[in-house]
Amino acid sequence: MSFSDLFDSGFKKRNEDHFAAIVRVAMSDGVITDKEQAFLDRLARGLDISELDYKQILKDYKSHPINPPTSYDVRLERLYDLARMVWADDIEGPNQHWLLEKLCVGLGFNSANVKYIADKALVLAHDKVDLDTFIDGIKSMNE
Repeated sequence: MSFSDLFDSGFKKRNEDHFAAIVRVAMSDGVITDKEQAFLDRLARGLDISELDYKQILKDYKSHPINPPTSYDVRLERLYDLARMVWADDIEGPNQHWLLEKLCVGLGFNSANVKYIADKALVLAHDKVDLDTFIDGIKSMNE
């Protein structure tokens, strides 16, 4: 096995674990809605999750470890990706906000702040800002 194969398999595993954590968040209320299912389908494609792995993760998502980002900047990078996906999926109004709030909690943000974080993240996603502008916007939202 080559070094690049090790890197690829580690990257694939991290994506699968990240996807499984998001499935776990979606299942926190016991059901995956049609809107959440559409989001998960899109996310699986974006994370290059195979159809077989996708079905297995949906069936057994609890077997994957939850590894929220320990670095605040990495957490913001994941939030950036997720906010853009939620916005791009045309999940309207309160469902859009509710889903992103659930994902913020799953990423490890303080539950007392997720409403404000989700608000700001959706505004920035709507404005189609780049990653650096997004991170600056979230970091400076209390100023």
